[in-house]
Amino acid sequence: MRISDSILYVGVDDKELDLFEGQYDVHDGISYNSYVILDEKIALMDSVDARKTDEWLGNVEQALNGKAPDYLVVSHMEPDHGGSLMQIAEKYPAMQLVMSAKAVGMLAQFGYGALAGRAVTVKENDTLALGSHTLRFLMAPMVHWPEVMITYEESEQVLFSADAFGRFGALDEEEEWLDEAREYYINIVGKYGGPVQTVLKKAAGLQIAKICPLHGPVLDENLPFYLGKYQTWSSYVPEEKGTLIAYGTLHGNTAQAAKALAQLLADKGETVEVADLARCNLSETVAAAFRYDKVVLAAPTYDGGIFPKMEDFISHLKAKAFQKRKVGLIENGTWAPMAAKQMKALLEGCKDVTFCENTVTIKSTLNDASRAQLNALADELLA
Repeated sequence: MRISDSILYVGVDDKELDLFEGQYDVHDGISYNSYVILDEKIALMDSVDARKTDEWLGNVEQALNGKAPDYLVVSHMEPDHGGSLMQIAEKYPAMQLVMSAKAVGMLAQFGYGALAGRAVTVKENDTLALGSHTLRFLMAPMVHWPEVMITYEESEQVLFSADAFGRFGALDEEEEWLDEAREYYINIVGKYGGPVQTVLKKAAGLQIAKICPLHGPVLDENLPFYLGKYQTWSSYVPEEKGTLIAYGTLHGNTAQAAKALAQLLADKGETVEVADLARCNLSETVAAAFRYDKVVLAAPTYDGGIFPKMEDFISHLKAKAFQKRKVGLIENGTWAPMAAKQMKALLEGCKDVTFCENTVTIKSTLNDASRAQLNALADELLA
């Protein structure tokens, strides 16, 4: 794949991977992106996961056509990008590694200590001339690791954005960018909104024609759309008006209440998404909680606590800095309903979360009183 006459794609798809970072369901795989810049000096941009080392080395060799790279730019040391460093270094022994100081410090931790003597350490706004191409390095700490840097190629105005602007899904899958990118951003980078905002300010000072991320497709059209989504996501403001209703249920009664509320809201014109926490793709549901401006949590009391799937969901929301949302609560309990109190307590540390005054309490099954509470909650959510 050609990004331009001088920039070639040499990455690989991984269709066999089922869980990204050991936890996120990637039903359409993932791409590990890598690029080659051909000039008087040749720069290779990042390596790939060790799962795909051999295929990647073949792609690199074909793109180089008998030449050897002068530099390998290491944007990010995480194993899905740094997993083939030793193999590429052994294949091209004169090649130097260009990386941040923190990345150099991580080499030994991943078993690459022998490569430290070949490292060229760069800092903010340092440049590397390749000939007609010039690389400018911009530090991006905590997007989403502390050693990360992004690279701007000045002549063609290409931003090599590390993990920013990536998405789940192999490149040979025709995936819409938005949903996969939202899920990727919220679950992988979502905690680090402040550092992402810092990088966006740096990007605002650049003329960008193309964005080359480490996962997902190269972005070369309508770039303000992608930059705008990152501005929204990293500032934690709702992406759109709507309600996510996430529920756990033991015998179907709490599910009945969640679905009844969904119908009430839909009848009033609200966009509603309903998720059964025992069966949904958790990372997609976490992303939905950040997509909409309202979230309703519905769960039974369980062993004096909260239904475990709900407790797990709330812990994921908190880990990704859940904030700036209106939250409604539905609880169920046959003799001592207390889930609402405990769900609220778990979320009270989140910033700018407004709890609805109308809590729905069900004692086993819906009745006239709890249906009236559902109506009151629906009205308050839409007020």
